[in-house]
Amino acid sequence: MSDEELPALETFPNQYAGKRDYSIEIRCPEFTSLCPKTGQPDFGVLTFTYTPDELCVELKSLKLYLQAYRTRGIFYEHVTNSILDHFVAACQPKRAKLVGDFSPRGGITTAVTAEYVAER
Repeated sequence: MSDEELPALETFPNQYAGKRDYSIEIRCPEFTSLCPKTGQPDFGVLTFTYTPDELCVELKSLKLYLQAYRTRGIFYEHVTNSILDHFVAACQPKRAKLVGDFSPRGGITTAVTAEYVAER
């Protein structure tokens, strides 16, 4: 599945844009993708923390977007950075952080943190 085939992330206007900064945390405890080496499922918890500017991400579209990864072979590092790139492109936040905390595999746990700060 190419990036063009992923469902679109939808947004809505931030009613507090220009009034105050605040943060939004979204926790997605059932994220699943496939290991590109073995084809076995990888499970993880994704936690988005962002400070919106003009737009906020719409949660149903985020859910559908993340579900599209269930059949996609992709490494932890790539999936975390790719999702953050798409998230930033959609809602253009002031700053955003995505933590991918993946379940143990072969006795090893992996957590990947990717961050974005808008240039102003």
